[in-house]
Amino acid sequence: MTPDLPTPDLLYSEVEEELRASVRSLLDHHCRPNAVLARCEGDQPYDLALWATLAGQLGLAGLAVPEEHGGAGAGPREVAVVLEELGRRVAPVPYLGSAVLATTALIACGAAEALPELASGTRRAALAVPFTTAPGAAFPTAVTAEAGTLTGRVTSVADGSVADLLVVPAIGTDGPGLYAVEVGGAGVEVVRRTSLDLTRPVADVILAGAAARRLAEAETAVAALDRALLTGAGLLASEQLGVAEWCLTTTVAYLKERRQFARPLGSFQALKHRLADLWLETVGARAAARYAADALASGSPDAAVAVALAQSHCGALAVRAAEECIQLHGGIGMTWEHPAHLYLKRAKADQLALGTPGFHRAALAELVALGA
Repeated sequence: MTPDLPTPDLLYSEVEEELRASVRSLLDHHCRPNAVLARCEGDQPYDLALWATLAGQLGLAGLAVPEEHGGAGAGPREVAVVLEELGRRVAPVPYLGSAVLATTALIACGAAEALPELASGTRRAALAVPFTTAPGAAFPTAVTAEAGTLTGRVTSVADGSVADLLVVPAIGTDGPGLYAVEVGGAGVEVVRRTSLDLTRPVADVILAGAAARRLAEAETAVAALDRALLTGAGLLASEQLGVAEWCLTTTVAYLKERRQFARPLGSFQALKHRLADLWLETVGARAAARYAADALASGSPDAAVAVALAQSHCGALAVRAAEECIQLHGGIGMTWEHPAHLYLKRAKADQLALGTPGFHRAALAELVALGA
């Protein structure tokens, strides 16, 4: 880190803690584990009533949208707090796809027309790239643009199945561009796919001469897409932190109550060591996730390093915490009735999203000039 970089603020402000309390309280009432499990068994995995409540009562859909476009004018630090809480509940709402990825792309390219409706939560958007696309990846070429129409297929779009608006990167005769496509229009088909993560389904987007409106072209489009992916990857670390913290807290509570040989399971030294190691890793993940959120919020030139660091650490941690949660719960952790498996599936899916930990470790090594 060079001396010119701003000093990162890893602590939560009073406003951020109040925001956390509000989100947690609302989720306590409207997003109970049994309800999430029951929803995943049906054909409507998303809880759009919860989404409307989050957007209407707390204004979360427009948290990062500038005030002049109907939002709250907050930034990545506040959005990160929301994602921590949504991750803690594996909430089945399209927050990452609509309020983070698509909204960031629209703001970055100066396309403000759709922002008021997205901020109010009355419409939802999705960034039409495969969910595994990492920051810094080459501009997608799966969709081509010609005479105001788009043709092509994009697979595994996060939150695409409940989007009203698609933000689509496409290649035209004059180079890269970002386009807006209305779902439901002629030549637009969105097909939900079977996802590992039942609480965040992915969908394929099939465009066959679909009418599109160009939002940005050339370097502006490339920069807006990369900003959206970088922001998404950096803030996804906070969601992964929330998943890990729920798994750790729930496991500790269980081991305090569950008894064997007339002793609480949590009194056995071997289990204490496992949980202590997990707690230490979680504390480190919190610092990395907060650093990424703060770097994105402050526009720090170290943002790419912070995001790569956070994703290197938080993706693997969430999976390990979920695996420990299931194993230390014994047989009950393996059953469909216990929500631990939802957390493992969310953690495994997040581990692949927006770049794997291995990809981000390689990116981090290059960014800090570690070499091979």
